[in-house]
Amino acid sequence: MCGIVGILGKENIVSQLMEGLKRLEYRGYDSAGIAILEKGEIKRCRSVGKIVELEKALKSQPLRGTSGIGHTRWATHGVPNEKNAHPHATDKVVLVHNGIIENFLELRQELEKQGHKFQSDTDTEVIVHLISHFLDEGNDPQKAASLALKRLHGAFAIAMLFAHEENLLICARRGSPLAVGFGDGEMFVGSDALALAPFTQTICYLEEGDLGVVRRGSLQVYDALGHLVERTSKKTALTGEIMEKGEYPHYMLKEIFEQPGVMGDILQAYFNPAKQEVSLALSNVDWKDVSLISIVACGTSFYAAMVAKNWIERIAKINVQVDIGSEFRYRKPPLPKGGVVLVISQSGETADTLGALRYAKEVGQKIISIVNVPESSIARESHAFLELHAGPEIGVASTKAFTAQLMVLACLTLLMARCRKTITTEEEFKLIQVLLEVPSQMGKVLAEAGKIQKMAEQIRDSHSVLYLGRGPQYAIALEGALKLKELSYIHAEGFASGELKHGPIALIDEKTPLVYLIPHDDLYEKNISNLEEVISRKGRVLLFADEDFIGRFKKKIESAFPMPSVQSFAVPLVYAIPMQLLAYYTAVSKRTDVDQPRNLAKSVTVE
Repeated sequence: MCGIVGILGKENIVSQLMEGLKRLEYRGYDSAGIAILEKGEIKRCRSVGKIVELEKALKSQPLRGTSGIGHTRWATHGVPNEKNAHPHATDKVVLVHNGIIENFLELRQELEKQGHKFQSDTDTEVIVHLISHFLDEGNDPQKAASLALKRLHGAFAIAMLFAHEENLLICARRGSPLAVGFGDGEMFVGSDALALAPFTQTICYLEEGDLGVVRRGSLQVYDALGHLVERTSKKTALTGEIMEKGEYPHYMLKEIFEQPGVMGDILQAYFNPAKQEVSLALSNVDWKDVSLISIVACGTSFYAAMVAKNWIERIAKINVQVDIGSEFRYRKPPLPKGGVVLVISQSGETADTLGALRYAKEVGQKIISIVNVPESSIARESHAFLELHAGPEIGVASTKAFTAQLMVLACLTLLMARCRKTITTEEEFKLIQVLLEVPSQMGKVLAEAGKIQKMAEQIRDSHSVLYLGRGPQYAIALEGALKLKELSYIHAEGFASGELKHGPIALIDEKTPLVYLIPHDDLYEKNISNLEEVISRKGRVLLFADEDFIGRFKKKIESAFPMPSVQSFAVPLVYAIPMQLLAYYTAVSKRTDVDQPRNLAKSVTVE
């Protein structure tokens, strides 16, 4: 959620801190701030709103120093205002925090009785006063930080500086990610490698419960028990250039148009042309013996899981249950011996999904994760993981990561089916050819994006929009509705079209647009009858189907977008594209913040 950056540098680091914060904007935030040690004293600058507001504030009250921390805040405790913005400080310590301190009220009351005066409504400020309390007792900064962290209940990633300690930055993580980067006589701390990419490619990821003591040129890491431990560092391929939008007005549009290339990268990674079969490094799973696959995900990733359930049950003949991470982890369902849990997360840090993974691991399940960040907590805690190969996704509303998840899940489905002999070699070959055609099919849709832009004008002033789909397209309808909600703030709902008569048909009237997905698959005829029901009630239909189907209903519907003819296995991948474009162009028309929609965060690292 929130973003953290910290630097021990050689020269004035204010511009570097700001660059790091800008690279964290994609995570979602409502205020920002930095703190610097100036001649040993703590100086802060904070503002509400976007980083541009912080830049304005820094012009009127410039800071200068070689040791500093910065933060983009997504509000949890306390409304977005300057006093609640991070960093929080006393005269002895200043820190930034991502996460939630669950016992902050208890700690605050205890500290207030001791005479501590609080300036904000946040849970974070208790950490500052707690550390100051232990400093006042005569402890050194590392000991004071360690004692304070032991009192905290909840999740956190923290970076802190101490007055008159120019060569010391202490950081810690429990439940939220944190990385340390190595430079030439400089050190960097960030919520992710993307924030540190302009400064270093050598990264060490702290593990659960770690405390890091950072000095220029060195990192000492202590585990949850306080033991000095070694943590490996690795090179990252991320660079400063990846943040550029190029010719596109928004990151989201750029990422939508990157999808054919991403599909090609995934196929190159997971398709063996010599053997003409998918090849995934999952030798530790015998799919013949798997009786149940549990798929756990949140948000858009959950809709990818719904599509995968349809594919796996139909093609690989394995029973699949799909769960939202926050429900699965607390319901704690009984899971069979030898079961497999698929964990899907773009960031690899989703708090509820990570919690579900840990429960499944405790009860003996084989964990396979599908993530876009190989160094993430979810990837590291899984028995095996499959990388999405989508590249960094900056737009908060997921696009290319979603279709990347679908493509990887499609490849995984074929592997399962081959191992279980539920399809023949010839059938697998045909389905692979279908997947190989996906990039060009996506390209055909993108080439006609202007038509979808015109359709967006038809829904921009609507109070509500309904989405209908059947089979795997039910999940795509849900995803399309989610995208519209996220970007344009229009209420939208997705329904299984077969459920129309069981309640949702009451919502159809002359004012409510209805987005209908009707590919030419085995449910084609069923969808025709559902569409007739909508038309007979004067529903405003925006139809996505092939040209022949559109021709039959052209005079009865409001508008239509002709989709390329796609074999049913690939339909969800291709039909996801116009749903993204429709939401994007509607948001542009309404002039909402496309890349950073209100209230949303890219990586949900707290419950």
